Amino acid sequence: MGKKTIFTGVATAMITPYDEKGNVDYKDLARMIDFQLAGGVDALVACGSTGEPSTMSDDEHREVIEFTVKYVAGRVPVIAGCGSNDTAYALDLCKCACESGADAMLVVTPYYNKATQKGLIQMYTKIADASTKPIILYNVPSRTGVNIEPSTYRELADHPNIVAIKEAGGNISKIVETMSYVQGKLDLYSGNDDQVVPIMALGGKGVISVVSNPLPEKTEEMVTRFLQGDVAAAAAIQFELHRMIDALFCEVNPIPVKAAMSALGFCRNTLREPLTTMEEPNYQKLLSAMRELGLNV
Repeated sequence: MGKKTIFTGVATAMITPYDEKGNVDYKDLARMIDFQLAGGVDALVACGSTGEPSTMSDDEHREVIEFTVKYVAGRVPVIAGCGSNDTAYALDLCKCACESGADAMLVVTPYYNKATQKGLIQMYTKIADASTKPIILYNVPSRTGVNIEPSTYRELADHPNIVAIKEAGGNISKIVETMSYVQGKLDLYSGNDDQVVPIMALGGKGVISVVSNPLPEKTEEMVTRFLQGDVAAAAAIQFELHRMIDALFCEVNPIPVKAAMSALGFCRNTLREPLTTMEEPNYQKLLSAMRELGLNV
């Protein structure tokens, strides 16, 4: 029997809003969840890279996942960010996320200390063995300094709890190689908003998205058009979103997307150090791109 697909379409990698004291603002988080669900997204990611988990306390990390699961109440799958550069800590996060009722875990490769491909296989196997929920492998070498090679995906693909890939490596040739090895065993999601249509053309099921924070309906439309077979329309939306996506990544994520959501009135433009608010010229570039897409800022 094949593995169950966690979602098809758009999963929003949600930002984490903070109040005037710098604590997680659950009222704003609830409003953003409502906005995403009204926009038709197919899943939500709590405490992915966009949610700033690296500056959260253990309690905050767990509480954001638990709140999101409870507030969503089964309307769409909730995917919990549970990666770490410490396998023991990642195991503990995954255990807590499973107990909270999250539908799946998003587990990034270890960062800073990195790992060999052998180390990646060992880490992911240990986590998948211990998890009661499915695992999405998250490859983002620009942030972590380590790449999951196609041969490593091939070896991990047979584990029953490892079901999908969030691929943000940017190398289309490597993705072709990976899919030639794992097709039918692992679902593929784009981890880069500027590569959604190309990755879906290789068999991808959708995107784990940053741009869907301010534009859930437009991102959903792009993916839906592709799934309906209208590749030209999907590509046209990919082109239309290009300037906005470029602005959202002109400084390190989630600096620009938090500024965008703040400009839309969903949260304060507050980040935790060492992240700082956008440089003014970049902020103006972002606002211009938002207005071009009809957003009221």
